[in-house]
Amino acid sequence: MTEITITARPHPVTWELAATALLVIDMQKDFLYPEGYGALLGNDTGLLLGAVAPIQAVLAAARAQGMFVIHTREGHPPDLSDCPPTKLTRWPAGNRIGDPGPMGRILVQGEPGHAIIDEVAPFPGEIVLDKPGKNSFYRTPLDELLRAQAIENLLITGVTTDVCCFATVIAANDRGFNALVLEDCVASYSPERHTASLETITAQGGIFGWVSDSAALLAALHP
Repeated sequence: MTEITITARPHPVTWELAATALLVIDMQKDFLYPEGYGALLGNDTGLLLGAVAPIQAVLAAARAQGMFVIHTREGHPPDLSDCPPTKLTRWPAGNRIGDPGPMGRILVQGEPGHAIIDEVAPFPGEIVLDKPGKNSFYRTPLDELLRAQAIENLLITGVTTDVCCFATVIAANDRGFNALVLEDCVASYSPERHTASLETITAQGGIFGWVSDSAALLAALHP
């Protein structure tokens, strides 16, 4: 089997390529496009767009290697049946999940804003998981899919660093998966929270996982 060694913090990792999957988290129009939900809440969506080109490069390399690729989308069915009241009422009426937004009903499956951006659209055959929460394992078959493919290691990309990516790294750690975050392939509406989240992941010798970047991964894949 092919091993790759990736330069990372707090130390390099050596993983079996066949046991490694790429996870692309919530690269959705509602979060990244200026006419989407993220902007409606007052966020600067331009802060997220810097992750697009690095993710494109990583996706291309992963696909060329035949790596297992999974995309996620946060959202809910039109009846909002899996959206808990604590999430539904978090914002004022008019800005809530299910309300009419600039790109259709906010975070509702099938609406334009729920879709993954064209720049990193899934290829035919790649898995797309719809998730009702922040953690990509919550009420999804992600755990079962990874174990069925004998996956032990996850490369984490997507948005946002401090919310869905961070929650997924913690959940992966609790389930026995290794997680490595590619810091230029994740982004936050807050550079401060982005940095703090990555520092937390690597604290205490890598309490939740590792942090690297797309250049280090590409160098490992093409030594």
